[in-house]
Amino acid sequence: MEFSVTQQSLQTYFSSTDDREAFAQTSLPVSRFLIGYLFSLPGREVSINQLVQPPLWAPKIIYSLAKEIYHYVGEDIVIYETIDSYGAIMWPAALALCSFLENNREIVNLQGAQVLELGAGTGLVSIVASLLGASVTATDLPVVLSNLRANVLRNTRGRCRELPKVDVLSWSFDLKRSHPTGVHQYDYILAADVVYQHDFLEELLATMKHFCGPGTAVIWANKVRLGSDLTFTENFKKAFHTSLLFEDGDMKIFKGTCRRS
Repeated sequence: MEFSVTQQSLQTYFSSTDDREAFAQTSLPVSRFLIGYLFSLPGREVSINQLVQPPLWAPKIIYSLAKEIYHYVGEDIVIYETIDSYGAIMWPAALALCSFLENNREIVNLQGAQVLELGAGTGLVSIVASLLGASVTATDLPVVLSNLRANVLRNTRGRCRELPKVDVLSWSFDLKRSHPTGVHQYDYILAADVVYQHDFLEELLATMKHFCGPGTAVIWANKVRLGSDLTFTENFKKAFHTSLLFEDGDMKIFKGTCRRS
Protein backbone atom coordinates (compact mmCIF):
# COMPACT_ATOMS: atom_id res chain seq x y z
CA MET A 1 0.00 0.00 0.00
CA GLU A 2 1.16 3.52 -0.75
CA PHE A 3 -0.28 6.76 0.63
CA SER A 4 0.60 10.22 -0.61
CA VAL A 5 2.08 12.75 1.76
CA THR A 6 -0.21 15.77 2.11
CA GLN A 7 1.12 19.31 1.79
CA GLN A 8 -0.17 20.01 5.30
CA SER A 9 1.82 17.14 6.80
CA LEU A 10 4.96 18.30 5.00
CA GLN A 11 4.53 21.83 6.32
CA THR A 12 3.97 20.49 9.82
CA TYR A 13 6.99 18.21 9.78
CA PHE A 14 9.66 20.09 7.88
CA SER A 15 11.18 23.14 9.51
CA SER A 16 11.99 25.10 6.35
CA THR A 17 10.93 25.61 2.75
CA ASP A 18 14.27 24.17 1.58
CA ASP A 19 13.60 20.97 3.53
CA ARG A 20 10.15 20.59 1.98
CA GLU A 21 11.42 21.25 -1.55
CA ALA A 22 14.28 18.79 -1.21
CA PHE A 23 12.02 16.10 0.21
CA ALA A 24 9.40 16.67 -2.47
CA GLN A 25 11.94 15.66 -5.10
CA THR A 26 12.17 12.16 -3.63
CA SER A 27 8.50 11.31 -4.35
CA LEU A 28 8.66 9.06 -1.31
CA PRO A 29 5.32 7.49 -0.37
CA VAL A 30 4.35 7.26 3.26
CA SER A 31 4.76 3.49 3.02
CA ARG A 32 8.54 4.03 2.87
CA PHE A 33 8.76 6.05 6.08
CA LEU A 34 10.35 4.61 9.19
CA ILE A 35 7.97 2.80 11.49
CA GLY A 36 8.07 5.20 14.40
CA TYR A 37 7.16 2.87 17.22
CA LEU A 38 9.83 0.38 16.19
CA PHE A 39 12.70 2.70 15.36
CA SER A 40 12.37 5.73 17.65
CA LEU A 41 15.36 6.13 19.96
CA PRO A 42 16.18 8.59 22.78
CA GLY A 43 17.47 11.83 21.33
CA ARG A 44 16.08 11.14 17.87
CA GLU A 45 13.43 13.45 16.44
CA VAL A 46 10.61 11.24 15.15
CA SER A 47 7.30 12.49 13.80
CA ILE A 48 4.17 10.45 13.07
CA ASN A 49 2.97 11.85 9.77
CA GLN A 50 -0.05 9.73 9.10
CA LEU A 51 -1.97 6.92 10.74
CA VAL A 52 -2.79 4.43 8.02
CA GLN A 53 -6.35 3.08 8.13
CA PRO A 54 -6.07 -0.49 6.77
CA PRO A 55 -8.86 -3.04 6.38
CA LEU A 56 -10.18 -4.45 9.65
CA TRP A 57 -8.27 -7.68 9.14
CA ALA A 58 -4.91 -5.95 8.63
CA PRO A 59 -2.50 -5.07 11.44
CA LYS A 60 -2.32 -1.39 12.32
CA ILE A 61 0.96 0.22 11.31
CA ILE A 62 2.09 3.76 12.02
CA TYR A 63 4.54 5.16 9.47
CA SER A 64 6.92 7.95 10.32
CA LEU A 65 10.03 9.71 9.10
CA ALA A 66 13.18 9.82 11.23
CA LYS A 67 15.13 13.06 11.21
CA GLU A 68 18.59 13.44 12.69
CA ILE A 69 20.76 16.53 12.92
CA TYR A 70 24.56 16.24 12.90
CA HIS A 71 27.15 19.00 13.18
CA TYR A 72 30.28 18.85 11.04
CA VAL A 73 32.53 21.48 9.44
CA GLY A 74 30.63 24.22 11.25
CA GLU A 75 27.29 23.25 9.69
CA ASP A 76 24.13 21.56 10.92
CA ILE A 77 23.42 18.62 8.62
CA VAL A 78 19.84 17.34 8.52
CA ILE A 79 19.54 13.68 7.53
CA TYR A 80 16.32 11.77 6.89
CA GLU A 81 16.27 7.97 7.00
CA THR A 82 13.95 5.37 5.49
CA ILE A 83 13.68 1.60 5.75
CA ASP A 84 14.17 0.81 2.06
CA SER A 85 17.36 -1.12 2.77
CA TYR A 86 20.44 -1.22 4.99
CA GLY A 87 21.74 1.75 3.00
CA ALA A 88 18.87 4.06 3.95
CA ILE A 89 19.75 4.31 7.64
CA MET A 90 22.75 5.77 9.44
CA TRP A 91 25.63 3.44 10.28
CA PRO A 92 28.34 4.06 12.92
CA ALA A 93 31.29 3.86 10.54
CA ALA A 94 29.86 6.77 8.55
CA LEU A 95 29.92 8.90 11.69
CA ALA A 96 33.46 7.77 12.49
CA LEU A 97 34.64 8.59 8.97
CA CYS A 98 33.00 12.03 9.00
CA SER A 99 34.69 12.86 12.30
CA PHE A 100 38.04 11.60 11.01
CA LEU A 101 37.83 13.61 7.79
CA GLU A 102 36.91 16.77 9.67
CA ASN A 103 39.67 16.46 12.27
CA ASN A 104 42.51 15.06 10.16
CA ARG A 105 42.64 17.32 7.13
CA GLU A 106 46.44 17.14 7.06
CA ILE A 107 46.17 13.37 6.50
CA VAL A 108 43.23 13.37 4.07
CA ASN A 109 43.14 16.73 2.31
CA LEU A 110 39.84 16.95 0.44
CA GLN A 111 40.15 20.58 -0.64
CA GLY A 112 39.77 20.51 -4.44
CA ALA A 113 39.94 16.70 -4.52
CA GLN A 114 37.91 14.46 -6.81
CA VAL A 115 36.02 12.03 -4.56
CA LEU A 116 33.88 8.95 -5.22
CA GLU A 117 31.78 7.45 -2.44
CA LEU A 118 30.68 3.83 -2.74
CA GLY A 119 27.50 2.84 -0.91
CA ALA A 120 26.72 6.44 0.05
CA GLY A 121 23.47 5.48 1.82
CA THR A 122 21.99 8.53 3.53
CA GLY A 123 24.72 10.74 2.04
CA LEU A 124 26.32 12.06 5.23
CA VAL A 125 29.90 11.21 4.25
CA SER A 126 29.49 12.75 0.80
CA ILE A 127 27.96 15.87 2.35
CA VAL A 128 30.86 16.29 4.79
CA ALA A 129 33.40 15.70 2.00
CA SER A 130 31.69 18.40 -0.06
CA LEU A 131 31.73 20.83 2.86
CA LEU A 132 35.46 20.14 3.15
CA GLY A 133 35.94 21.32 -0.43
CA ALA A 134 35.83 18.13 -2.50
CA SER A 135 34.09 17.53 -5.82
CA VAL A 136 32.01 14.49 -4.86
CA THR A 137 30.16 11.77 -6.72
CA ALA A 138 27.88 9.88 -4.30
CA THR A 139 26.81 6.44 -5.55
CA ASP A 140 24.49 3.68 -4.40
CA LEU A 141 21.76 1.33 -5.61
CA PRO A 142 18.51 2.69 -7.12
CA VAL A 143 16.44 1.76 -4.05
CA VAL A 144 18.14 4.41 -1.87
CA LEU A 145 18.92 7.02 -4.52
CA SER A 146 15.87 9.25 -4.00
CA ASN A 147 16.50 9.74 -0.29
CA LEU A 148 20.24 10.07 -0.92
CA ARG A 149 19.70 12.80 -3.50
CA ALA A 150 17.31 14.72 -1.23
CA ASN A 151 19.69 14.61 1.74
CA VAL A 152 22.62 15.74 -0.40
CA LEU A 153 20.70 18.60 -2.01
CA ARG A 154 19.24 19.82 1.27
CA ASN A 155 22.62 20.07 2.96
CA THR A 156 24.96 21.27 0.21
CA ARG A 157 22.93 23.77 -1.80
CA GLY A 158 24.35 27.23 -1.12
CA ARG A 159 27.06 25.81 1.16
CA CYS A 160 29.53 24.13 -1.18
CA ARG A 161 31.55 25.41 -4.11
CA GLU A 162 30.19 22.52 -6.17
CA LEU A 163 27.04 20.45 -5.68
CA PRO A 164 27.80 16.73 -5.37
CA LYS A 165 26.71 14.41 -8.16
CA VAL A 166 24.43 11.52 -7.22
CA ASP A 167 24.51 8.44 -9.42
CA VAL A 168 23.58 4.77 -9.55
CA LEU A 169 26.47 2.34 -9.25
CA SER A 170 26.14 -1.42 -8.86
CA TRP A 171 29.33 -3.14 -7.75
CA SER A 172 30.57 -5.45 -10.47
CA PHE A 173 33.52 -7.39 -11.85
CA ASP A 174 33.01 -5.72 -15.23
CA LEU A 175 32.75 -1.95 -15.08
CA LYS A 176 34.90 -1.28 -18.13
CA ARG A 177 31.91 -0.72 -20.40
CA SER A 178 29.92 1.63 -18.15
CA HIS A 179 32.94 3.25 -16.46
CA PRO A 180 35.99 2.93 -18.76
CA THR A 181 39.36 3.03 -17.04
CA GLY A 182 40.94 6.46 -17.29
CA VAL A 183 37.69 8.33 -17.92
CA HIS A 184 36.83 8.60 -14.23
CA GLN A 185 39.84 9.63 -12.16
CA TYR A 186 39.52 10.15 -8.43
CA ASP A 187 41.87 11.30 -5.70
CA TYR A 188 39.90 9.48 -3.03
CA ILE A 189 37.40 6.64 -2.87
CA LEU A 190 35.37 6.73 0.34
CA ALA A 191 33.40 3.81 1.78
CA ALA A 192 31.82 3.37 5.22
CA ASP A 193 30.12 0.25 6.62
CA VAL A 194 29.70 -1.28 3.17
CA VAL A 195 30.63 -4.82 4.26
CA TYR A 196 27.97 -5.70 6.85
CA GLN A 197 25.78 -8.64 5.71
CA HIS A 198 26.50 -7.96 2.05
CA ASP A 199 26.35 -10.68 -0.59
CA PHE A 200 28.61 -8.96 -3.11
CA LEU A 201 31.89 -8.41 -1.29
CA GLU A 202 34.04 -9.78 -4.10
CA GLU A 203 32.29 -7.37 -6.46
CA LEU A 204 32.86 -4.54 -3.97
CA LEU A 205 36.59 -5.23 -3.90
CA ALA A 206 36.68 -5.41 -7.70
CA THR A 207 34.86 -2.06 -7.87
CA MET A 208 37.34 -0.46 -5.49
CA LYS A 209 40.22 -1.75 -7.60
CA HIS A 210 38.59 -0.58 -10.83
CA PHE A 211 38.33 3.04 -9.70
CA CYS A 212 41.70 3.08 -7.93
CA GLY A 213 44.11 4.64 -10.38
CA PRO A 214 47.63 5.99 -9.86
CA GLY A 215 47.48 8.48 -7.01
CA THR A 216 44.07 7.30 -5.76
CA ALA A 217 43.61 6.45 -2.09
CA VAL A 218 40.77 4.27 -0.81
CA ILE A 219 39.55 5.37 2.62
CA TRP A 220 37.45 2.54 4.07
CA ALA A 221 35.77 2.78 7.48
CA ASN A 222 34.28 -0.34 9.04
CA LYS A 223 32.91 -1.63 12.33
CA VAL A 224 33.81 -5.30 12.67
CA ARG A 225 30.79 -7.46 13.49
CA LEU A 226 31.05 -10.77 11.62
CA GLY A 227 33.63 -13.14 10.25
CA SER A 228 32.95 -11.79 6.77
CA ASP A 229 34.34 -8.42 7.92
CA LEU A 230 37.65 -10.07 8.80
CA THR A 231 37.75 -11.99 5.53
CA PHE A 232 37.12 -8.83 3.52
CA THR A 233 39.79 -7.00 5.52
CA GLU A 234 42.36 -9.65 4.61
CA ASN A 235 41.37 -9.48 0.94
CA PHE A 236 41.52 -5.66 1.08
CA LYS A 237 45.08 -5.85 2.42
CA LYS A 238 46.05 -8.23 -0.39
CA ALA A 239 44.57 -5.93 -3.03
CA PHE A 240 45.96 -2.64 -1.67
CA HIS A 241 49.01 -1.26 0.06
CA THR A 242 47.25 -0.70 3.37
CA SER A 243 47.76 1.44 6.45
CA LEU A 244 45.54 1.79 9.52
CA LEU A 245 44.52 5.43 9.96
CA PHE A 246 42.28 5.04 12.99
CA GLU A 247 41.28 2.34 15.47
CA ASP A 248 38.86 2.39 18.39
CA GLY A 249 37.80 -1.07 19.47
CA ASP A 250 35.95 -2.68 16.56
CA MET A 251 35.92 0.56 14.58
CA LYS A 252 38.73 0.86 12.04
CA ILE A 253 39.58 3.22 9.20
CA PHE A 254 41.99 1.97 6.55
CA LYS A 255 43.81 3.72 3.74
CA GLY A 256 44.65 1.68 0.66
CA THR A 257 46.52 2.38 -2.56
CA CYS A 258 46.54 -0.03 -5.48
CA ARG A 259 49.19 -2.67 -5.94
CA ARG A 260 50.32 -2.48 -9.55
CA SER A 261 51.76 -5.51 -11.32
